Amino acid sequence: MLEDGDETDLMLVLRSISKAFNGMQEVARQAEVNARTLYRTLSEQGNPKLKTLSAILKAMGMRLAVQPIRHSHA
Repeated sequence: MLEDGDETDLMLVLRSISKAFNGMQEVARQAEVNARTLYRTLSEQGNPKLKTLSAILKAMGMRLAVQPIRHSHA
């Protein structure tokens, strides 16, 4: 998803995934963020700070990884 450069899709997928982790309220509690902030962050207009995104991912047992782009040298 990040390869395509569409952050909106990422936020909406994380919002859907949060339901599998006992819902948005529980993810907000574990991430130590206000539930209203979490809803706003994981909306189509969301623009989370890295700190908030990291806390949300951690609450779901995930992390963001950065990898080099592999270019083919053909």
